[in-house]
Amino acid sequence: MDVDSEAILGWTRVAVLVLCMGWAAWFDHKERRVANEHWVVWSKPILFIWTLDLLIQNPHWSVWLTASALVAYASGSVLGRPTIRDAQQGNRMDQVVFVWYFVSIVGLLVAALRFSTVHPLDVLVGDASSEATLWWSYIGALFTLFVIDLAWRLRFIHGGADAKALMWVTLLFPSWAEVPLLSTESMDEIVLHLPPSLSLLIWGGFLFILIPLILLIRNIFTGSIRSFSDLSMAWMALSIPLASVHGRHVWILSDTMALPSGETVVHHQRRAPRRTPSEEELMEQIRRLEELGTERIWVSLKLPLLLFLFPAILPLVMIGDPMATLLPLLLP
Repeated sequence: MDVDSEAILGWTRVAVLVLCMGWAAWFDHKERRVANEHWVVWSKPILFIWTLDLLIQNPHWSVWLTASALVAYASGSVLGRPTIRDAQQGNRMDQVVFVWYFVSIVGLLVAALRFSTVHPLDVLVGDASSEATLWWSYIGALFTLFVIDLAWRLRFIHGGADAKALMWVTLLFPSWAEVPLLSTESMDEIVLHLPPSLSLLIWGGFLFILIPLILLIRNIFTGSIRSFSDLSMAWMALSIPLASVHGRHVWILSDTMALPSGETVVHHQRRAPRRTPSEEELMEQIRRLEELGTERIWVSLKLPLLLFLFPAILPLVMIGDPMATLLPLLLP
């Protein structure tokens, strides 16, 4: 593939990434859910870009079917897995998906035999052919999809939208060869890198570190810090008017507490409840606070991961793998 075609496809991928993740982050922030249709719709640009990429590179047909295997595996998170029982009962969708799985597996096995003599280390050091490198990058992406899916099933990734987003990013960027990095200095320092989708997850995790600082600044500007107790809450929670809590995606940390003397005071917890209270419990808690004349309360914001994955696109494209930047600093 020539440099111009590679750059055009690379930046097209980035544009699709920004649009899709930005839209998904907005949905997750406002509605706390991202419909499966969103990922289905935005998978179409991926398939189009992949088709152009493969047409330009013109690999063996088994590489095409290996790419098909990636899409087939990821589709299970959105469309669900077919069952033999439904297929036997004449469910056309399940029958078609089973045929899709079978053809993709055949292509995967044929490609495995074709490139069995190529060691992954040859790919890492650049001694493999472009066709073998492409196939091994798809195998790496397939393993990444499996890791994300397993983390979702084991509840290491809680949100379904978060797992689907990471799978979608894996399809968009199967390897770093598809990412148009602005700086490759840190990436050139080491040979083995984290996949782009997992790197995006780590960059998003780094942004979590900024939350206490942002909360503290917001509480200072609203004049909510009036005592040491307020200061201890200001970096982990947000002070808002009690009247504005309705309809907001927050956990209320303030509640009433009866003292041994019989006096009832407002008490602020430092941790969000393990179980999200029901609407009736929430209204009762608000009523108790209103009876004491409470005007402002402390709340913990419910921040979806997608809100952090979206801005993490910037360091992903500018720097690349975060571990490639940190490891030389930690292990000089």
